Amino acid sequence: MHAKILLTALTSSLLSLASGAAINARAALDVFDPHILTPNNSTIWVVGSVETVTWDTSDAPENISNGAMVVLKPAESLTPQYELAKGFDLRAGIVNVTIPDDISPGGYAII
Repeated sequence: MHAKILLTALTSSLLSLASGAAINARAALDVFDPHILTPNNSTIWVVGSVETVTWDTSDAPENISNGAMVVLKPAESLTPQYELAKGFDLRAGIVNVTIPDDISPGGYAII
């Protein structure tokens, strides 16, 4: 009899713990994909140099959920090739990057 009462009390406790777990809805994600101002189509970079990438922050959300990254992609490719900067504040609108020494001449895009 005591075992049955103990088992009932234990089961009730476990059920109350399980039903007490709150699950909140995922917060809205504010993904920011800014318009790149510089470099532009007339920009020429030299390997090994430190260059500045700037972007428009006029429509940046207060809280940005995506990570900041500047990636250089060859113009004729769908695959990004060089990660130039990562983990900076997108609301700053500017980041300095070093152009890799092993990059081939040609057209590139910042993504």
